[in-house]
Amino acid sequence: MDTRIITPGPYRATKLWNEVTKLFRAGIPLKNHRQRFKVYTNCFTASAAVDWLHELLRNNSNFGPEVTRQQTVQLLKKFLKNHVIEDVKGRWGFEDLEDNSHLYRFPLTSPLKTVPVCPERLRRKSVILKEKEGFFKLRGSKKFDKAIQENIAPPVEDSPNGTPAEETTHCRDITEEDIKDIWKAVTLTHLQKLLGLPYLDDILNPAQVCPHFIVYNMTKVNKHGVVTLEDKTEDLPHWVLSAMKCLANWAKFDSAKPSYPGFERDVFRTVSDYFCSLPQPLLTFQYYELFVNILALLQPALERQAVEALQICTLLLPPASRRKLQLLLRMISRMSQNVDLPRLHDIIGTRTLLVQTFSRCVLSCEEEVDLDELLATRLLSFLMDHHQEVLQVPLYLRNAVEDHLAYLRSQMRQRGVGSGITVPTYTFCKQISMEEFEEQKLSLSQMAVAELLEGLIKDKAMSAKEKKKKLKMFQKEYPEIYSRRFPTTESEAQLFTDKPKIKPPLLIGVRKTRTFSIRN
Repeated sequence: MDTRIITPGPYRATKLWNEVTKLFRAGIPLKNHRQRFKVYTNCFTASAAVDWLHELLRNNSNFGPEVTRQQTVQLLKKFLKNHVIEDVKGRWGFEDLEDNSHLYRFPLTSPLKTVPVCPERLRRKSVILKEKEGFFKLRGSKKFDKAIQENIAPPVEDSPNGTPAEETTHCRDITEEDIKDIWKAVTLTHLQKLLGLPYLDDILNPAQVCPHFIVYNMTKVNKHGVVTLEDKTEDLPHWVLSAMKCLANWAKFDSAKPSYPGFERDVFRTVSDYFCSLPQPLLTFQYYELFVNILALLQPALERQAVEALQICTLLLPPASRRKLQLLLRMISRMSQNVDLPRLHDIIGTRTLLVQTFSRCVLSCEEEVDLDELLATRLLSFLMDHHQEVLQVPLYLRNAVEDHLAYLRSQMRQRGVGSGITVPTYTFCKQISMEEFEEQKLSLSQMAVAELLEGLIKDKAMSAKEKKKKLKMFQKEYPEIYSRRFPTTESEAQLFTDKPKIKPPLLIGVRKTRTFSIRN
């Protein structure tokens, strides 16, 4: 059975949906079944589908053994609603599938979902590649010398203190905001490297990452590594904290606890009701796509990499969300290992109940996603087993920031720029509208190409023959820019018209007029 791992990237949940759909359609056995004196061919019972799909999900590296039979039934209901399957009479679009002997079949139409693409990104990328291709074609000519590059390069003038003007423009004195920007830059760089992606803007908007949260989560922690909040109104209510401590530290014999039967279930219901009523999950809607992509790393060979990626991603959370996540994981981890804790459900085991109850409180999407619960279950199971490593302060990240600051200070000392320290300004990608992009493309990209054309025109060291050749190449690559510079053939021809030489006045044959003086 194919268990291809869906690597990190945009729209990973949709890709997982298509992968499971293809495996299910290709693998489940189809038989002939008799129902109400009629024989239906190439179909399967709901129970057989649950058996087969449950085994597939448990053995699939993208989901894992934590998937329950009930979750498999829920997924099959999504299949029926989205017309991946239909009943033998062709009905679909509802979710009343049950784990029974009702017959279902596959429709003739393809059930695969289209992976969305960003037309703005594709168009922007194609335009940039086209312009780069044309520019490097021109640069690749054998006789394209450095003089052209020098002509289009802006002059760099020195400032009064001897520092190049370019450095003075792009650097400024260090501030607290600069340090936060360095934290943000180093953090996102580490994350991008761990996920193995060329860029993060498909799964994370860097402009929405708050560097203050990163610094706060790294520094404002107690001796156990749990975030401490300055604003106590954002903390868990005292009655929820008391209930969580009661469950986390449950002892078999404790005279302080009430003795009536079912007390532990009431306490558990109090905690679960609070977390399920939160307006958004602890990992926030904003970072849903980011954490879904980390699921690709949750396998034994990449376990260390997954832990580090989760360490960094949880630093991006608001401090209040990170603190609640830390306390929740500490509680459910202790509960799952506590043999003295009575059963909280008559049928389901304690660990399974905890995962099912809190998975969507930890990870869920603002819009309904078909594999939402399965993905959240797998992530929460991993967090339960590795919460101490995931939610500890990553010292390697702090060391990287300190090394970066130390390097900047050493560079400034070597340059001898007084006592002030200057650092580069960090900027991050920001998604823009198509209209803004078109405006920037015209005002920036074509401006640089137009400067290249001016450099060719003003190059006095280039022969007329060579200049005509290069201008012809430029006209082929950028006809619009060329036509704006030379709107008529006369304006183009005037560039190569030899200037007439002014001859000295002819003195031979000119009669010299005699001047008379008054004195004479």
